[in-house]
Amino acid sequence: MAVLSNVSPVYVALRFVLLYSLLSLETSATNGISTASVSGLLPPYDALYYLGVRAYFEKDWEKAAELIEKSIETRETILRRRRECHDNCGAAGHDRLEKLDTEKGSVWDLWAIDWVQRRAECIRFCLGRTISPAGQLSVSTDIQYEFDTRNPYNYLQVTYYKLGKIQKAVPAAQTFFVANPSHLEMRNNIEKYKRMPGVTDEAFHDRERDGNQQWYLYDAALLAESSGEWARAAEVWRKCVNETLKQTEECRAQCEVEGQGIPDEEISKTTRVFEKAAVFHLLSCKQSCVAIVSTRPGRISPVEDFLPTVLEHLHIAQFKAGDLRGAVQTLRSLLLFYPSDSDSLSNLQLYFETLGGDTEAQEAQPNQEISTYVNRSLLEKSLLYFGVENLEFNFTDPDLWTPEEVVPESLRDVWRAEREKLNEKIKEGEKDVELDDSGFYAGGTVPLVGVTITMDDDMLNGTNRVVLDGVLSQPECDKVLQLAATAASLGDGYRGRRSPHTPHEKFEGLTVLKALNLAQDGFVNQTDARLLHEIGERVRTLLHSYFRSPSALYFSFTHLVCRSAITGKQEGRLDLSHPVHVDNCLLEPETRHALLYLNEDFEGGDLFFTDRDAKTVSATVRPKCGRVVGFSSGPVNPHGVTAVTAGRRCALALWFTKEKLHRDMEREEAEAAWAKDGVSVTREKEEAGASTPARSGRSQSSRERGKVRGRVVGARDEL
Repeated sequence: MAVLSNVSPVYVALRFVLLYSLLSLETSATNGISTASVSGLLPPYDALYYLGVRAYFEKDWEKAAELIEKSIETRETILRRRRECHDNCGAAGHDRLEKLDTEKGSVWDLWAIDWVQRRAECIRFCLGRTISPAGQLSVSTDIQYEFDTRNPYNYLQVTYYKLGKIQKAVPAAQTFFVANPSHLEMRNNIEKYKRMPGVTDEAFHDRERDGNQQWYLYDAALLAESSGEWARAAEVWRKCVNETLKQTEECRAQCEVEGQGIPDEEISKTTRVFEKAAVFHLLSCKQSCVAIVSTRPGRISPVEDFLPTVLEHLHIAQFKAGDLRGAVQTLRSLLLFYPSDSDSLSNLQLYFETLGGDTEAQEAQPNQEISTYVNRSLLEKSLLYFGVENLEFNFTDPDLWTPEEVVPESLRDVWRAEREKLNEKIKEGEKDVELDDSGFYAGGTVPLVGVTITMDDDMLNGTNRVVLDGVLSQPECDKVLQLAATAASLGDGYRGRRSPHTPHEKFEGLTVLKALNLAQDGFVNQTDARLLHEIGERVRTLLHSYFRSPSALYFSFTHLVCRSAITGKQEGRLDLSHPVHVDNCLLEPETRHALLYLNEDFEGGDLFFTDRDAKTVSATVRPKCGRVVGFSSGPVNPHGVTAVTAGRRCALALWFTKEKLHRDMEREEAEAAWAKDGVSVTREKEEAGASTPARSGRSQSSRERGKVRGRVVGARDEL
């Protein structure tokens, strides 16, 4: 029973001896099955979620909360039971696997099938004790994406609010917001919760924190580094390494348990049985855990080389904290990924010279867990590339550190050619065509007299970008600037913080509703407050026409923002006023962002766009009175703001959406108040039938998610 007629049985048998060797490197704790009892068999969590969402749209809030909470709890329990069964069945069938290197002829694959069957039977029996047959099935990619983007907590937040259970609504909102910091409506909701009586800071906790602990440790370590607390940084970086390894093992265990469900008809086939089971469904999934663990909650692309990056931070922190032996060990661990890296080798020599005659510290060996991690990964890659070469299998390597010698010789020429072609493109400044699935198409008319197109897609080196001048006159800019000087609140607009992005600048903001309230109280002129509203309508008209929107545009958020350089805090400054990010690319990809500038009498503060690497600047725009920059809020338009080093920079930031559900309720509250007072407010008529059903976290297809690989940081706030 040969795998392929042109593949030597002895060679393939050796390959599976290699598989057995790498499986022996797995180091998972065998604690047995938990004694905690569960009443009945666990149902499929996706069915519970579906019923909960249906109850939500029927406004049966009690039932919706119960079912969605149950779906979250059931999912967590199923994952935990899978891990327990994985550990409990770890040794099942190993007596058969050991015979692979002793049997002759083609009997080897019969023993392999027997090993797979025995382990699968053990796991099926184990899972069947607590999980229903339907609950053991894989869920759809849409449901998986809902939970990956934490959309259940979005529903829960609204549900608990409707029920008046604010203490439960707050952590649900925070849990969703951690993974979706671009979601403007949720940000507004969190601001409202903070102003509610009885809501404390402790209420804003992330319910999913335990499963993503490596990111909290990563951020905490960076913070310790920025403060020069090197001993603290080294401690936290070490914990981050351990947590990353732990989460990787958890992911790999889930792959192995889920991959055991081989249909009975597969077993009866005479070709490629073991390859499909062990290579396709197991090793490929395990390798993908690298990308899963190195992707922040809610993000669509991983941080490349996450574990090597953490190790690099760790050895530097250890050196600066005086732990030279630890620095040597960590650096040697890093060299397992990149053995010939010149910087790492130079650092190692520096550490040796600093240690002097301390030979014991100089001989510190790499961390054993890291060594196991690298060796196991290389063995798996070897098998997977064997599948690429011989078994018509497609494999996308998640690591940048994979050595060339792992790639089969027959594939190496193609691999080199692709690399050379990529390098040539980079040198020549060529870029792949950026795809924007937002539904907007630049190049429409500009319907307002006096407004001109200053820069288009070609001049801005991107997709769906435009710079328009003449949107405001100088007197109008002066009025809005005076309004900002009189009414803008310190730190308003981003969770109440004075400096949301940098301690070198003061941040102030004002919304349309707040301007109205101040006008009603007599603090500002009613005409100036209404001007802020009217300007937004003017910009909406321009963007709706120029980007040829197929449906109405709704305001998602409007915010007058000023950033002022703090005197005495600009010396040696290297940071940005606003780090590179993208807006609304996770939950609401069909959105648009506009920035209307009010002045130019400041230093720095230029808007810039980058390529998807978040490093290469593709275009720069200098603010000036009446200038609007409009662009689609998605992964094709990463952008940031250079440091404001002197003066005060003011702009009106506007977000628009095609989804009526996500419209700015505060703006409509202001409009209703004006209408009640008998004041006419100019509003663009919405086209009949233009709105579309509300989108949820599943709005981005798996195809979109799969193609985005750039290093792009999520959005944080206004520009």
